[in-house]
Amino acid sequence: PLRVAIVAPSASDDLAFSQSMVDSVNALDRDIDLSITDGTFIIEDAAAAIRGYAEDGHDVVIAHGTQFGASLMEIAPDFPDVTFAWGTATDTQGLDNVFAYSPAADEGGYVNGWIASSLTETGIIGVVGPIEAGDAVAYINGFEAGALAGGAAEVNVTYTGSFGDVALAAEAAEAHLANNADVLTGTAQMVVGAVGVAADSDVPWFGTQANQTSLAPDLVVASQVYHWEVALEEMLSLRDSGVLGGQAFEINLANGGLVIEFNDAFALPAGVRDEAETMITGIGTGTVDISAPASGGLDVVACGLDEVDGDLNFYNWSEYMDPDLITAFQDQYGVT
Repeated sequence: PLRVAIVAPSASDDLAFSQSMVDSVNALDRDIDLSITDGTFIIEDAAAAIRGYAEDGHDVVIAHGTQFGASLMEIAPDFPDVTFAWGTATDTQGLDNVFAYSPAADEGGYVNGWIASSLTETGIIGVVGPIEAGDAVAYINGFEAGALAGGAAEVNVTYTGSFGDVALAAEAAEAHLANNADVLTGTAQMVVGAVGVAADSDVPWFGTQANQTSLAPDLVVASQVYHWEVALEEMLSLRDSGVLGGQAFEINLANGGLVIEFNDAFALPAGVRDEAETMITGIGTGTVDISAPASGGLDVVACGLDEVDGDLNFYNWSEYMDPDLITAFQDQYGVT
């Protein structure tokens, strides 16, 4: 069998980033001996695992985290016969034994956002993001563009400053609901906290990275699911032919690497799913423009959230936001 290892930053069953890769490797139609080291949120631990798998003779080592790139650039040259896959990333840093992979997450984000605009009654949609980087930014930008194109009045975005802090994600979701958002989405492994808030408040949720329906079976509307196996199979075919790396791959709606998986238990308004399916096809063929319209809402970027006297307040404003946005947000929501 082909010996494959995955080094991932969060739990392999996180219903988000790490699980998307585990599920994808398991979906490959190959004889694979899979090893997994998950929960490596400390980069030094991830680097040790990556090097250890290479030393142990694994054929393919997947460094599943943008943050692992610097370590991989030091490790990969020491093992020229090992194929390394790194993502999300759009280039291989010039290394012949490194493949890069990334999702066009804005595509499914746009579809999710457009559907969300058909569900909101207040016109306000809340987004819970992690750190402003990688596929998280792409998804959120696409979601905002789709929601505004669909007629939502405001899309308010919070970056918590953490990929894994479930409590911060929950607090961010609560803050959005307090500010009249009635539809939520988010990205990264910490969204389980935000989904919990959505479920408790009977608010629709849109997922990404993996199918999140099991977190709230009655309220998850749809999930953009990463099918990395589309890119992985191309990488392995190249490896079979002697090409160990040096190329970058994108998964998208057109090549089937991104799939919008609807929750049949959630009743969408008449015609919305059919229109969304048409939109998915159009994005794949390039006939639907997903560039952002003029923003109708505030992009709220925060390092984190703090609870003061029972109220959720954003902090570290000046380091993370334009001063004019800070003032606008303070005026609109009465926070300091």
